[in-house]
Amino acid sequence: MKTSKVEIIVSVLINIVLPYLIYTILKTHITSIIALSLAACVPLVDTLYHLIKDKKLDTFSSFILSGIVLSIVAAWIGGDERFILLRESYVTGIMGLVFLLSLLTPKPLIYYFAMRFISNKSVMTKRWEEEVSFRHFIQIMAAVWGIGLMIEALVKVIIVYEYPISKALVISPIAQYIIISILIYWNIRFVKQRKEKAFLF
Repeated sequence: MKTSKVEIIVSVLINIVLPYLIYTILKTHITSIIALSLAACVPLVDTLYHLIKDKKLDTFSSFILSGIVLSIVAAWIGGDERFILLRESYVTGIMGLVFLLSLLTPKPLIYYFAMRFISNKSVMTKRWEEEVSFRHFIQIMAAVWGIGLMIEALVKVIIVYEYPISKALVISPIAQYIIISILIYWNIRFVKQRKEKAFLF
């Protein structure tokens, strides 16, 4: 299945990179809540665009937008310094749980993510319906990402409550980047191995 690399890059920029940059730049000048709210406008516009274009709600954009909305809610809740440091981890943990719970539905959440970037969507739909091994492939990815995101949240909770605030500020993001990098690396290798097996057999 061929994917549009340009579409993937554009989607990641719009839904992940731009909101992060907007929030990072604005939070030094305005409150975190307002900065998050403005950052949420970017994936919201993308979601509305795909809603108008495809006449249906786009799962990928909606998922990213939901994460930002949860972050805004967490920001409103407030709390002590340690709780504030963990706001993103709570959101990450919830997202991981959503991935795992989606395994109980007819199609895991990650299936819809893949559909966003597949040029020939009918092929993927057919393979899902006819190939048990392909369904297992998608389900394994959903499970690993769900567990990985929950582990990332748990690790950050341990760091924040076991180390002084000054050290936690440094260690926490490093741990986050390491875990996410491992997940991305695993995903790339897993997909590559799947393609090699499909080629061989």
